[in-house]
Amino acid sequence: MRQLALCFFLLALAAPNLAASEETVDSLKSRLPNASTEDRAEISIRIAQLQLHAADKLYTEGNVAAARAAVDDIVAYSQKASDSAIESKKHLKNVEIAMRKMAAKLRDIKRTLAFEDQAPVDQAAHRLEDIRTTLLKEMFSDKKDKKK
Repeated sequence: MRQLALCFFLLALAAPNLAASEETVDSLKSRLPNASTEDRAEISIRIAQLQLHAADKLYTEGNVAAARAAVDDIVAYSQKASDSAIESKKHLKNVEIAMRKMAAKLRDIKRTLAFEDQAPVDQAAHRLEDIRTTLLKEMFSDKKDKKK
């Protein structure tokens, strides 16, 4: 009986945290304008990750138009995450790592698509790589500037 009560107690403690971690894209988008510059990087990259998951699912279901819109969001919010990370000088490494993983996932998704649907996904993957390069330059240029 004690074990059951303990389980319910722990579940009650964890429930609010689970709800917070499962935010929707719309709720994150609504939080973004009011967030601090430092928080915008994390929120933007989370939106991009959720849209990546949605795009994968939409392509699997055959809803190409909605999937392309999600891919456009991935690029847009990745750029916002990068800009915020560079501006605040925070979360550069985390944003860069997330983009590397998302670019790899986009390349994986591309391989599953019909030829005519591959171009937007390929362009998005290349754009994420360009954004990553900018982040890497920012990360390592600071170290060189400090040595001078």
